[in-house]
Amino acid sequence: MIPFSILDLAPITEGSDAAESFRRSLDLAQHGERWGYHRFWLAEHHGMPGIASAATAVLIAHVGNGTSTIRLGAGGIMLPNHSPLVIAEQFGTLESLFPGRIDLGLGRAPGSDHATARALRRNLASDADEFPQDVVELMDYFAESPRRHVRAVPGAGMKVPVWILGSSLFGAQLAAMLGLPYAFASHFAPQMMMQAIEIYRTNFKPSAQLDKPYVMLGFNVFAAETDAEAQWRATSMQQAFVNLRSGHPTRLKPPVEGYLDLLGPAERGMLDGVLSCSAIGSPETVERQLKAFIARTGADELMITSQIFDHAARLRSYEIAAEIRRKG
Repeated sequence: MIPFSILDLAPITEGSDAAESFRRSLDLAQHGERWGYHRFWLAEHHGMPGIASAATAVLIAHVGNGTSTIRLGAGGIMLPNHSPLVIAEQFGTLESLFPGRIDLGLGRAPGSDHATARALRRNLASDADEFPQDVVELMDYFAESPRRHVRAVPGAGMKVPVWILGSSLFGAQLAAMLGLPYAFASHFAPQMMMQAIEIYRTNFKPSAQLDKPYVMLGFNVFAAETDAEAQWRATSMQQAFVNLRSGHPTRLKPPVEGYLDLLGPAERGMLDGVLSCSAIGSPETVERQLKAFIARTGADELMITSQIFDHAARLRSYEIAAEIRRKG
């Protein structure tokens, strides 16, 4: 079966704090390494009470110090928030600390609300529409012979794989044009997934980094010993989405029995849409759903996220997914 990787949103659970979140992220990465997961990525978000990975590069270093073989990366760095030179230096530093293990996924969303995005601006002229130029500039800082006079130290000459992240057709077109691997955020924005995959594969141009298209898809897994338990565990993530979309983001809440029955048609419809790329159930149920998703999409790799309130149950969900992959 194709490689499985882990996307960790470093959840801050209700009654906990960021320090505990970081301990759990490291524990998850260590378990994932033993279970055969290929990558461990962290996502940049800001101003979100339930997500602790704002200082993404710092947290990657924390995880790197406690692991030895699993690839580490950002899924992703929201480039409009940053100077490309600063990101080249940060990830050049990470590659120097953990050689051959670092990935750099790049997105053009702010990873926050509009007010937070304004507070994050690197200068008054920052513009998400400049994302393609920023990506090219960043890649040049990693080149053996950069075209620019300014050099990234560390960074220049380092082979840090760059990925394009997306939830629309824009990222697919850019990744194809630049010949870069493409990660689609189907775990929360699946609406354009199949169209984006087709555009990327059809228009891909080989590059020095990649000779053929490579698609990684985000996928939610809520696996437990029974379907009923898994569906109950999944209500923490469902609450998080409902609260976020209603403008009141919260820490990750405990599961609620019968939560879906408490929602109106609009909220149910929203969840059915955003979480349609999910496997929820017992090992047998999740195996069927995972295999069906891979067959439908032709994904080259899955980036699995499992926003479960209880840490032990979260680990078990990832363990079940790893067991399914080993079975093939």
